[in-house]
Amino acid sequence: MKKITLMSAGAMLTVLSLSVSAYDGQNCSEPGVCWEPKPGYPDKVAGSKYDPKHDINELNKQAQSIVEMEARNKKRQENLAKTGKFVFDVDDIE
Repeated sequence: MKKITLMSAGAMLTVLSLSVSAYDGQNCSEPGVCWEPKPGYPDKVAGSKYDPKHDINELNKQAQSIVEMEARNKKRQENLAKTGKFVFDVDDIE
């Protein structure tokens, strides 16, 4: 019984390994880069119906919040150096 189980497991692994090695990757530009656009997808996205048209203000929100965060941290560090106490709430700093 054990011998039959091992033989069937070996046969399954052999079949699976052969099916994996048979995949040719279709039209790869280089190994591992096999993305192909669907038929009708434009070569240039800008100006087409696939262009996401992002709002510049929405894209800059994170950069603005990082600048504000750094300003708050600078106030906290200056207060810590001056008083020796760390105050998290920037509104409580004089």
